[in-house]
Amino acid sequence: MTSPTTLQMVGAALFALALIHTFSTKFFERLAHRQPQHAGTWHLLGEVEVVFGFWAMVLVVFMFFALGKTEAVAYIESRNFTEPMFVFAIMVIAGTRPILQLANLIVQGLVRLIPLPGGMAKYFAVLAVVPVLGSFITEPAAMTLAALILRDSLFARDVSNRLRYATIGVLFVNVSIGGTLTPYAAPPVLMVAATWGWDLWFMLSHFGWRSAIAVTFNAAVAAWVFRKELAHMAMPAQAADNHQPVPFTVMAVQVAFLAGVVVFAHHPAMFMGLFLFFLGFATAYQRHQDTLILREALLVAFFLAGLVVLGGLQQWWLQPVLMSMDAVQVFFGATALTAITDNAALTYLGSLVPGLSDEFKIALVEGAVTGGGLTIIANAPNPAGAAILRGKFEDQTIHPLGLLAGAALPTLVAIVAFRVL
Repeated sequence: MTSPTTLQMVGAALFALALIHTFSTKFFERLAHRQPQHAGTWHLLGEVEVVFGFWAMVLVVFMFFALGKTEAVAYIESRNFTEPMFVFAIMVIAGTRPILQLANLIVQGLVRLIPLPGGMAKYFAVLAVVPVLGSFITEPAAMTLAALILRDSLFARDVSNRLRYATIGVLFVNVSIGGTLTPYAAPPVLMVAATWGWDLWFMLSHFGWRSAIAVTFNAAVAAWVFRKELAHMAMPAQAADNHQPVPFTVMAVQVAFLAGVVVFAHHPAMFMGLFLFFLGFATAYQRHQDTLILREALLVAFFLAGLVVLGGLQQWWLQPVLMSMDAVQVFFGATALTAITDNAALTYLGSLVPGLSDEFKIALVEGAVTGGGLTIIANAPNPAGAAILRGKFEDQTIHPLGLLAGAALPTLVAIVAFRVL
C-alpha cells in the first residue's frame, strides 16, 4: 500500500471525528439544556443528520486553505451526489398523505389475512412486508413508509424503551436485507449489479429467499416478544383520524410520480424534474396533502452528501483491508466495517478490483447488507427512518448504543440466514 497523502490522512481523521460525533449527539442535546444561551448551536450539533455534513464542511475549508480553490472545487465536483438527491425526492413523495393512506390500506388488507391479533398483525406486517416491498419501490421509500406508519400507530402512545429500540433495530436490519430481492433497490447491490452482471434471477436465488426468511423471522419474534404492548396498533393511524380519504385519482397520480422517480433513480435531471412537477401537483391539490416532510428529507440528504464527501477519501485504507480477507473473513469484516461506514461504499470499493471470485463477491455484499442496521450511518435509508422517528425517543435522540443493542439479534438472524441456510 502506498503512503497516504496529507489530504487522505486529514480526511481519515475527520471521518473518525465524525464517527465519534455521531455517538455523542446526546451529549450536545444535554449541553443545550445546560447552556441555553448557546442552545441553538448545541441543538444543531446534536442533530445526527448534521454530523457528516458539518465535518465535510471542515474538510472543504481545509482544502481551500491547503490546496486552493481550484483543487477544492474539483474534488467536490468529482463526487456523485445522485443518491442524496434521490433519497430527498423519494422521501418527500413517499411521505405524503395519498401514498401513506394507500400504504395503510395495503397493510390493513394484509392484517386481515394474518392469523394474529390486530395489533400484532399490523406490527408484523409493517416490519416484514414493507421492508421486502423496498425491493421494488427502493429501500429509502420503504423506510419512509414504514417509519411514518410506525410513528402514527405504534408510537402514537408512550411505549417502553425496550420496544422503541427493538423496533427501530428490526426495521433497520429488515430494510437493509429486504431490498436484496432485486438488483436495483438496495444501495450496496446497486453499486455492483451492473459491473458484476447480477440480474433479477441471480438476486432471488442467491440473496432474496434467504433475506425473506430472515425478515419474516425477525418481525415475528419482535411481534411475539412485545405482544402485550401492541394492542393499540389495531386502532386507526393517528395522522389519518381528521382527514377524509384521498380520492383514488390523486393516489394514482402520486403513485405515478413515485414510480417515475424510482425508474429514473440514476438520472438526477429526470427524477428532479419529476419531483418539481410533483411539488406543483401537491400545491394544486393541497387539501389532499399534509405538510411535506421537506425538513426531514433535506437533513437526510445533507447527511448523505457529507458521507459522500468524507467517504471519498477513505479508499486508501478501506480497500486494502477488504482485499486482505478471504470470502469468509470478508463477510464478517464487511458486517463490522458497515457499522462505521456506508455499506454501499464497501461494495463499490470491491467492484473496482478485477478478478474477484464469485464467492468473494457474494460474501462482500451479504456482509454489507447484514450489517446495515447496526448504526444510523450503516445504510443510506437509515437516516430517513431516524429523522422520522427520533421525536418519539428520549431527548429526541436515538442513542447509538440503544440502536446497536436493538439491531444485534436481528443482525445475528441475518448472519445465520446468509451463512447457514
